[in-house]
Amino acid sequence: MNVIVIGGGIAGVATAYQLHARGHRVCVIEQHTGVAQQASFGAGALMLPTPLDVWTGPQWMRSRDPASSGVLTKTSWSAQLRRFRRYVKVGRDPVQFGQRMQVMHALSEAARTVLAALKKDHDADFGQRSGVLHVFGSAREFAHADAALAVLAEHDIAHEVLDAAQCTAREPAIPECAVERGIWLPHERSGNCPLHVKQLKQVLDPSVQFEFGRRATGIRVESGRVSVELCPREPDAANRGERDTMSADAVVVAAGTGSAALLEQLALTMPVQPARIHALTAPIAYPEHAPHVSVIDSTRRITITRLGERLRIAGAPLLRSGRRADAMPPAALTEQAISLLGQAAQRWIPGAMRISAALSWSDMVLLSPDGLPLVGATAHPQVFVNCAHGPAAWALSHGSATVIADLVSGKPPALPAASLAALSPGRFAS
Repeated sequence: MNVIVIGGGIAGVATAYQLHARGHRVCVIEQHTGVAQQASFGAGALMLPTPLDVWTGPQWMRSRDPASSGVLTKTSWSAQLRRFRRYVKVGRDPVQFGQRMQVMHALSEAARTVLAALKKDHDADFGQRSGVLHVFGSAREFAHADAALAVLAEHDIAHEVLDAAQCTAREPAIPECAVERGIWLPHERSGNCPLHVKQLKQVLDPSVQFEFGRRATGIRVESGRVSVELCPREPDAANRGERDTMSADAVVVAAGTGSAALLEQLALTMPVQPARIHALTAPIAYPEHAPHVSVIDSTRRITITRLGERLRIAGAPLLRSGRRADAMPPAALTEQAISLLGQAAQRWIPGAMRISAALSWSDMVLLSPDGLPLVGATAHPQVFVNCAHGPAAWALSHGSATVIADLVSGKPPALPAASLAALSPGRFAS
């Protein structure tokens, strides 16, 4: 089959990899000049998720204060945001949370298998580091992790609850006075996401066609074929309203925050919410103060990861409603977000990074209200969705890509039917 994948981030390129492995002819459409130019570029470096990493669970927005929750909000009561919050509120129930995390665990295990095969077959090395330490600054903060700890135990995910002294023994960069408790995950890993995506593209070249600098503006389904409308390369033609068209047997929408607008044209609406994620990347100032494992302030949703001789601090999501969500925020909001990241660095790894040389970055990610990505077929048999993986756990895309490739190929995915239903793009229909 001829398959078009819209999106050149980790989700799109991982999907292209799986489709190509099954013998399909694949074309990836990406509006930028290369792969991993948006959310995948500044990802927080966590590879696979655990229940502690899911933002829209029982711990969601317990405080509207950014200093306490790590989330900045500049919202009005739009219909989209009200619907998103309604689903999030329902999903706070610990039982429902546990059921969703069972699906997440199955997807993570599928991704683990793919990553192991990539390591074996292509000697893929993208700065992987083992060990993730979630830290909590007070007993009250730690109490909010009860539901996540229960899921870790239920699925026998290796973890260890640490006191303050044990946290600093595990990671000496953390001051003992800053931490109350910690949760150590020895088998979870971090890595360099944009490097990984570029390596995947090298594996796929020249078998997979990459169309860079092409923005998909619409999808049409007719006569058993599906077409993708593209902005023409010439600006004058675009100004005249002209569009180029590419046809295929199937299309996979993996365009991140751009996915929702494309799917709305097919009458598929979802209560997803775009969020702007921020990151600081800076050289290590003093190696003896730099962490050797990934450190996560779970309460404030801030990830601190070592990438070679640099440190990346990512988080500080900004939620805005309506059409303002995609627009660049006012300078004051950006400064507030960067300040939150800087405060986290000072609190958890003081003196480790050269803040004066830090490069800031921000871009949009798509959040689903239940923390699970949107993966599967739509009401149109030729159109599939692989998006909304959230701000962390970028390698989860490999698990969802295997599901998409099986569905496109007409084969039953390895995941059970209940898990497929929980990932379905139409699961929020009411």
